[in-house]
Amino acid sequence: MSDKKSHKTSVGGQALIEGVMMQGPRGVATAVRQDDDNILVEHHKFKHAKDKVKFLGFPIIRGMVAFVESMILGYRMLMYSAEASGMENMEDVEMNKFEKWLTDKLGDKFMDIIMGIATVCGFALAFLIFFYLPVLVFNRLNAWTDGVLTPWQGTIEGVLKILIFVIYIALVSRMKDIRRTFMYHGAEHKSIACYEAGMELTVENVKKCTRFHPRCGTSFIFVMLIFSIIFSTILSKIFPEIATVRILWMFLKIAFIPLLMGVGYEFIKYAGKHDNLFVRVLSAPGLWMQRLTTKEPDDEIIEVGIEALKAVITDNPEDDEIK
Repeated sequence: MSDKKSHKTSVGGQALIEGVMMQGPRGVATAVRQDDDNILVEHHKFKHAKDKVKFLGFPIIRGMVAFVESMILGYRMLMYSAEASGMENMEDVEMNKFEKWLTDKLGDKFMDIIMGIATVCGFALAFLIFFYLPVLVFNRLNAWTDGVLTPWQGTIEGVLKILIFVIYIALVSRMKDIRRTFMYHGAEHKSIACYEAGMELTVENVKKCTRFHPRCGTSFIFVMLIFSIIFSTILSKIFPEIATVRILWMFLKIAFIPLLMGVGYEFIKYAGKHDNLFVRVLSAPGLWMQRLTTKEPDDEIIEVGIEALKAVITDNPEDDEIK
């Protein structure tokens, strides 16, 4: 592979629990480091909606679909990696009487129910932090300034969202388990960068490559936040009366989230193929944030990233070039 030219690919992935998931020409594959130190590599079946319904593959719409699919696939692969890595071995966990009772009654469904509840709580918390809190803070600030800030409502709320996001990531990145997951995130990026550079996939070559990638989910989130500032500012100008009603204003912005997802997806796809001033300016905040969401991996973690990538690529780089 060392004699191949550098190229841009559509290969992407996700950090898992003690592993990495990759998507490429050969489908979806995971590589997970197990308790016995072996790397378990598995292929997984996943059919994309756009392959069934052509309409779902149209620009903008495909971004909305891709986001939902990534959530579903990501959750599924996280659960798989937890089990494959040995994290879900309940025999090694000391449970209280209530937990034992639930396990006896629910059996294998126990963890699914717990994760389902955690997911719902996570979405509820995200709504409160990223939608309700910025609106609440702005309304308080606007009241203190006698309405002087009203014309800048969309911009200020957007900046508040970015600040909250940065602070949140900075705090969770200090947690030991999260930091390790971010190391796998770094291995994912560095492995793809090595492959795109046309270098042989070895630990030494991967270590030389950057852990920052413009098509990362972190960049996607930041692009959406930037677009949301522009969009909210325009909305507050068009619907000034609604902008003053907290609940209606929040739900109006939520209703337009799918559109922002679609636009953000198209930009990330464009950024993966081009390198110009427009791309560099909009990509810069996301790439900067990857200093928090990715960490330099050790050799063993890099090995996992390499194995996951090898499982989804072919001998012909043109098969995975961005279309």
